[in-house]
Amino acid sequence: MDNDGEYLQEEDGVEFMTDLVTLTDEEGEEHTFELVDTLERDGESYVALIPDFDYPEDALQDDGSLVIMKIVEEDGEEILELIEDDDEFDEISEIFMERLSDLYKFEDFDDEEED
Repeated sequence: MDNDGEYLQEEDGVEFMTDLVTLTDEEGEEHTFELVDTLERDGESYVALIPDFDYPEDALQDDGSLVIMKIVEEDGEEILELIEDDDEFDEISEIFMERLSDLYKFEDFDDEEED
């Protein structure tokens, strides 16, 4: 996990720090995300990330998805990996969505599939 550190932002005259994380995909392309929440559950650690955009108009084009990953230690370093187990992913994503529901609006994709 390449943690870019904290980034100072200002909103409505209030300054706050944002944690940015850069992830490299399978094609070697780097993507920057904002760390919005962390979770410890049953001895495991998880993060919730949202894409970070250089330009506001790029954010308007985004689907607004929340990226949820597991923190694992490999060779003494913390790395982020996808959650392979569907039940584990469902449980963790539900917790994050509940915790972040005051800040973000989430669509329930299960309801859309049933229509």
